Amino acid sequence: MTQDHEEHKRHTFDSYCKKILKYTARTYYGKLRERGNREVTFSEMSVRELAELAATDDYFTDEYVFSVLGESVGVTDADLGEALNTLPADRRDIVLMSFFFDMTDKEIAERLNVARRTVAYRRTSSLHELKKIMESED
Repeated sequence: MTQDHEEHKRHTFDSYCKKILKYTARTYYGKLRERGNREVTFSEMSVRELAELAATDDYFTDEYVFSVLGESVGVTDADLGEALNTLPADRRDIVLMSFFFDMTDKEIAERLNVARRTVAYRRTSSLHELKKIMESED
């Protein structure tokens, strides 16, 4: 009789453990399902949604803003901004169009109604001048 009683205890404990494991698993999978309904992986997000999540800290930056072709070009590097500010407006515009708008000399020449060779000369001479200015500031 004691052996039957011991076996009954083992079966009861075994049944209890199985129930606990079953309900724990059910709770765990339920929580995973709830989380899956609320969360989205980055790979499933559109580029626009990802851009909304991005943030940049621009504390204490001085920005030089130049107007070129009716658009504003911001330069956050103080040394470069100062150097660009020393150039005449037409030469500064050529440099900004070349580097910030990725325009070719031909495209710039058409916009400004000057020869392409004039644009190339002004751009290269302006870059040499910028280099001298920035090296002297160091």
